[in-house]
Amino acid sequence: MKFMAFSKDGSKGLAVEQDGVYRGLTEADPSYPGDLLSLIQSDGLAAAAKTLANGAPVDMASVTVLPPVETPEKIVCVGLNYHDHSAESGYEQPSFPTLFSRFNSSLIGHGAPMVRPAVSAELDYEGELVAIIGREARNVSEADALDYVAGYSIFNDGSIRDYQFKAPQWTPGKNFDDSGAFGPVFVTADALPKGCVGLELTTRLNGKVVQNAMIDDMVFSVAQIVSVCSSFMTLKAGDVIVTGTPAGVGAGRTPKLWMKDGDVCEVEISGIGILSNPIRDEVVSRVAETA
Repeated sequence: MKFMAFSKDGSKGLAVEQDGVYRGLTEADPSYPGDLLSLIQSDGLAAAAKTLANGAPVDMASVTVLPPVETPEKIVCVGLNYHDHSAESGYEQPSFPTLFSRFNSSLIGHGAPMVRPAVSAELDYEGELVAIIGREARNVSEADALDYVAGYSIFNDGSIRDYQFKAPQWTPGKNFDDSGAFGPVFVTADALPKGCVGLELTTRLNGKVVQNAMIDDMVFSVAQIVSVCSSFMTLKAGDVIVTGTPAGVGAGRTPKLWMKDGDVCEVEISGIGILSNPIRDEVVSRVAETA
């Protein structure tokens, strides 16, 4: 099953794909089954899909696509999870996942502008696979870990590089407003290969391929990441795990390739879809000085 969260005329909605067409309902409809987070938490995806399939076709030109899960309790990101990216970044490959956090305030959906902040020109792209937790997980084994994954999506981990490396912790550079693109859809785990093995990730900047890798190339698989995270904290239904990016980022190139106003960045993962976002410079409002 493939779900898409959206808003229309001030109401949030949810749609399911049926034969290439999205059909859905908004929260203004009495039959609306709830948002994706609540459905994952209540194990209500299958029933919701049947209800949504009876909804009207969604006119994509008239809606705003939202992040599949807008308010997860946790967004856990994995750094340096491809050998080639670790090498281009100047790091020795870690033997334990490099984990950091994002916050909900940084999330945007498919089609929304990724904003290059006024304080920096170093906005970089990072195409990544997302795994979304389906039920509470604590101390789960690698062998069982994929049973706790509800489904998958796509992320563009927009990184403000100079702020990322102002200190040993990467949090500032990974949490600027409107820098974390997420979507466009949520695909249930049963519709994809286990752990998304065999799927291909491609990032394009203005139509040119800048990243390309197989999900199999990750150093730590989805199952390993879920197991490791559950070893020190309780993962909750709806938690988001952003699994890492391959080589080809702008910071690893000579000359550097930063995203700028007017660019369009796409991240595609076979079997899931294409996440596309325009790049816009931040508009800073200044208070007029008074004498």
